Amino acid sequence: MTKEKWQGHIAILCTNLIFGLNTPTAKSLVPTWISPTALTCLRMSFATVIFWIIASFFKQEKVSKKDLVIIFFGALFGLVGAQLSFAVALQYTSPVNISLIAAMTPVAVMIMAAFWLKEPITFKKAAGVFIGAAGALLIILHSSPANNGSNNMLGNLLAVVNVITYALYLIITRTVSLRYKPITLMKWMFLFSALISLPLGFQNLINAPAFTAAAPNDVLWRLAYIAIMATGIAYFLVPLALKRIRPTTVSMYNNAQPLIASTVAIIIGQDVFSWDKPAAAILVFIGVYLVTQSKSKADIEKETGKN
Repeated sequence: MTKEKWQGHIAILCTNLIFGLNTPTAKSLVPTWISPTALTCLRMSFATVIFWIIASFFKQEKVSKKDLVIIFFGALFGLVGAQLSFAVALQYTSPVNISLIAAMTPVAVMIMAAFWLKEPITFKKAAGVFIGAAGALLIILHSSPANNGSNNMLGNLLAVVNVITYALYLIITRTVSLRYKPITLMKWMFLFSALISLPLGFQNLINAPAFTAAAPNDVLWRLAYIAIMATGIAYFLVPLALKRIRPTTVSMYNNAQPLIASTVAIIIGQDVFSWDKPAAAILVFIGVYLVTQSKSKADIEKETGKN
């Protein structure tokens, strides 16, 4: 594996470490301390300010109008669509259910990549996706959620929307991720997402209980984690990964999220060690290995001598 591919794998692994902690963190805030629309508005607006400030210290890249359209739809699906559906789903179902459905992201990406990017669905790739998903399912099905959601069906449907929109984001932003620096993509993508989310959540944001005297200090720390780590840093790492490895491989790391959440729960005493956790880890990383080793469209064309 080349140094560039290693960098891609490390970037997306760090992303999913952050996302793995984000679900229980966000669940502890929504809707008691902040509404889903307000949380989405906060994440998009905060990241916009941060990325435009950082971008001012770098040489500016000119983005074509055609690519700005692609970036807009990336913001619509991957930022506003995915994050709003995620936040609303937290109101109605458990983090375990959301993680269970999120484990299906690689399957959605594999199918979309086959249609839009003409990536071949090889036996090795398909086997890797489903073995990895089996690992995620194993860890989730052996979990015992602390409380059931108020409307699991609606929450689960919203979690499916989250999977589809995030998969679309990975697919449609692949081309622009290859052409521009991550900071350029992020400043434009979050600007578009902020413009979309502000009318939806600004009023709820300024009236959120999280910003009143009744809120404990740790509420603000949890919000800071979501805004800085799970939005700014995590989404900055995604285009870094997409520039170096394929969307299907990137999505495979989503299967590590429930495993990460479970491991953290053991460390802090919320869960106990059991046989299913190392078994799930083995399945997840076998899946990642198989998908990583499968041939891409470019590899096959190179072997057959196509230009």
